[in-house]
Amino acid sequence: MEFELNEKWREVLKDELKQPYIEDLKKFLDKEYNEYTIFPPDNLIFEAFKETPFNKVKAVILGQDPYHKVGQARGLAFSVPKGIKIPPSLRNIYKALKNDIEDFQIPLHGDLSSWAEQGVLLLNTTLTVRENQAGSHQKHGWERFTDKVIQILSNNQEGIVFLLWGNPAKEKIKLIDTNKHYILTAVHPSPLSAHNGFLTCKHFSSTNEFLIKQGKTPIDWQIPS
Repeated sequence: MEFELNEKWREVLKDELKQPYIEDLKKFLDKEYNEYTIFPPDNLIFEAFKETPFNKVKAVILGQDPYHKVGQARGLAFSVPKGIKIPPSLRNIYKALKNDIEDFQIPLHGDLSSWAEQGVLLLNTTLTVRENQAGSHQKHGWERFTDKVIQILSNNQEGIVFLLWGNPAKEKIKLIDTNKHYILTAVHPSPLSAHNGFLTCKHFSSTNEFLIKQGKTPIDWQIPS
């Protein structure tokens, strides 16, 4: 198992990639991919980093595990490929967008790569999972790695908007310099909690207001068909 990161991400994470736990994580992943069905496919584990270069990050949307059903996970938090049924949490993200941005049209697919290409890092805190076993790759090193990603973004960039949905995501506030960055929090978009304020959170227009204030190009949240 190799960690296929593009040049700039590899450079800023080079010290972390030398830590002993990374070797342990790689060995764990080699065994898991050999013995079980693991998502996403190994060539898509770092898709978020490929589609959103380090120096282009404007916003971070933090998920937990990748989706654990066949065909769903492709390395971008909350995103699924075209042709795959839109998961419930993503449906609620679309509903929140419709409530927030008047002319937003709810798309017929769940491919969020257009956001990633504009600078929205769609980061899961755990980057792999066994089929049909949510949480199965937690506490094997991924969280330490993705915490470091958040810290390095916080330390080396300015004016990133962090959208933290649900309690596990909110715990990451301690990694972020709140004097340099903007934090938006809400309950998780899951059907279990979305009605408690997520659907009316208006995080998408708020993100763009923060970006415009800094002279940055806002995100076009409309998903191309």
